[in-house]
Amino acid sequence: MNFLELLCAGHTDYVVNEAALEYMREHNLAGPTIQQLAGHPQRQFADEAAWQRHLEQLGITDLQVTPDPVRVATEGALRGAIAAHGFLNEAVIVSDDAGQFNVGQHALCWIHAERLVHKLETFTDQQRAAQQIVRSLIWWYYADLKAYRLDPTPRRRSELRARFDRIFLRTTGFATLDRLLQRLHANKAELLMVLDHPEIPLHTNGSENDIRCQVTKRQVSGGTKTDTGRDCRDAFLGLGKTCKKLCVSFWDYLGARLGVPNAPAIPRLADLIRCRGQPA
Repeated sequence: MNFLELLCAGHTDYVVNEAALEYMREHNLAGPTIQQLAGHPQRQFADEAAWQRHLEQLGITDLQVTPDPVRVATEGALRGAIAAHGFLNEAVIVSDDAGQFNVGQHALCWIHAERLVHKLETFTDQQRAAQQIVRSLIWWYYADLKAYRLDPTPRRRSELRARFDRIFLRTTGFATLDRLLQRLHANKAELLMVLDHPEIPLHTNGSENDIRCQVTKRQVSGGTKTDTGRDCRDAFLGLGKTCKKLCVSFWDYLGARLGVPNAPAIPRLADLIRCRGQPA
């Protein structure tokens, strides 16, 4: 299951709407292919099989070009389904800049961005000094972004935008570092998404911690023999992690779901999550 399928939240349909077409354009799907999909009277498909038949009828599956038109069109139709169901309307996805997470409003992790500077190879005292100065400026800026999240104001937002330019447009004389700073500056909108959405985190540490149990289990026990085993392992690890976040005993949760005598009643986790998401 890819990231877009996960965001569909169990829905199996594929939809060609404006959100889908915008995704296809952003990912460089050929114009004639987009016109074929946009101009066809059928724009919604019940499941993957129906969608694949549609692509075959349009001759898109026969195209041998880059980027793969089937992949991009399918991802676009999934993005369209997400929009059609009203998901991600106000959401911002924070990622480490992996391409599959660049969906909808997208922000970048500051920890991963600074790590690029930290991992640069240096060979002279001047290069090491330049690297340390830039790292200090970034961490100082990061601390002020954290403070801004607690008390956002238009004036501080404007000041932080201008200060970002001063940090990432500077010339240090260390060519590799200067090129990296230019690359990070090109991601200004995504790195500063927090200025318009102070509710989002500045890093992906929470998400990475959520999947750490899967990685640890895989390292200790190796892989599973079947896809069903993998799905079962991941589902139970995910349930356990969710219960822990909601301060619910995992064993009590299992007892309630399996009908164990005298087990305490545990509400659906989805209902508990919705309650947590309500304003106080």
